[in-house]
Amino acid sequence: QVQLVESGGGLVQPGGSLTLSCAASGNIFSINVMAWYRQAPGEQRELVASMTDDGSSDYADSVKGRFTISIHDTQRTTSLQMNSLTPEDTGVYYCFADLETKYSESGDYWGKGTLVTVSS
Repeated sequence: QVQLVESGGGLVQPGGSLTLSCAASGNIFSINVMAWYRQAPGEQRELVASMTDDGSSDYADSVKGRFTISIHDTQRTTSLQMNSLTPEDTGVYYCFADLETKYSESGDYWGKGTLVTVSS
């Protein structure tokens, strides 16, 4: 069984910073992609940032230059450093992983999400 657990959400003032973390655990053989999605109230879930196992990263236009994704492969964790936050960054942030289990099963896994609120 694979689990993704996010942490680090909370309330932050506009212009502030926050770092989210996600730890993957369970019968994991390898991780192909880890990513962060977010869902604002009344909106669809959208990709914020992703990183492949070879270190290639991609960002939504709205967060380029402000957010940085990193993967700590040996620890099976990913972090999202968020700077210069605006109220538009408010939402539930979900960790995602495309991985292969020790039983040679490939699949997509999601965390339960962590709430980020940017407000004064």
